[in-house]
Amino acid sequence: MPSWTLHQGDALTILPTLTTPIDAVICDPPYNSGGRTMTERTTRTAREKYLSGAGRNHGHDLGDFTGENRDQRSYLAWLSLVLAHAYRLTRPGGAAMVFTDWRQLPTTTDALQAAGYTWRGVAVWHKPTARPQPGRLRQECEFIVWGSNGAMIPGNNPVYLPGHFTGSQPRGHARQHITQKPERVMRELVRIVPPGGTVLDPFAGSGTTGAAALLEGRGFVGIEQSAAYAAAARARLAVAASTLAA
Repeated sequence: MPSWTLHQGDALTILPTLTTPIDAVICDPPYNSGGRTMTERTTRTAREKYLSGAGRNHGHDLGDFTGENRDQRSYLAWLSLVLAHAYRLTRPGGAAMVFTDWRQLPTTTDALQAAGYTWRGVAVWHKPTARPQPGRLRQECEFIVWGSNGAMIPGNNPVYLPGHFTGSQPRGHARQHITQKPERVMRELVRIVPPGGTVLDPFAGSGTTGAAALLEGRGFVGIEQSAAYAAAARARLAVAASTLAA
C-alpha cells in the first residue's frame, strides 16, 4: 500500500534534508500575482487576493497563507531554488508539474529550466465556474508548466494524459484551502508517475495532491509551511490511506 509523509515547515528549509528519490514533483506554489504596485504586493493578504467579497464566506474560515508578497525578480529566484532542490531528488526521466497563472507563466517556465528540468510544454486547467468580467474575457484558465529530468522513457505500458483539464474548485466545507485544486484534476496528473512511485509536493496546502496520489496508488511526500493547513492535510491523507486499506 502506498505510504505518505508530511513535513511541516518552510520548503527551502526541509527540501535540502530530504534524500529519498521521487518520481515527480507536482505543486501549486503561491503565485505572487496581481500586485501592480509595492503597496498592493505588501499589504494584501492571500485571502484578499484570491477570494472576492462574496467568496470570503464559505460557511467556515479558510486559513490565510504567507509567501504572497515577492516581486518578480525575487519570485523567480525563490521558485528556481525550490525547483532545484526538487530536481536533485527527481529520478532520471521523472516529471515536474507546476501550476501558475497567466501573469507568472513566463517566470515559471524560466524557473523550471533554471532548476535543471527540460521544459516540455504547458497544459491548461479550465475552471468552468470562473466569474464573468463585464466587457472583458473571462479569466477561466490557469496553467501547468511541465518538464522532466532528462529524457522520458514511456516503457511498455505508457500512460496517455491530456493537455487540457477541466474542474472547479470545491465548494462549502469541501473547500479547505483558498487556492485548492480539484481532486479529479490532480488524480489525472499524478498518473504521470508509475504505479507505486512517489509524488513530491513542497506546497501541500490541504493535501489535495497527496490524497490524489494515494487514491491512484502512488506514494506521497509533502511539505506545508502553515501549521493549520498541515494539520488539515494530515487528516485528509489519513482518510485517503484508510480508504485504500478498507
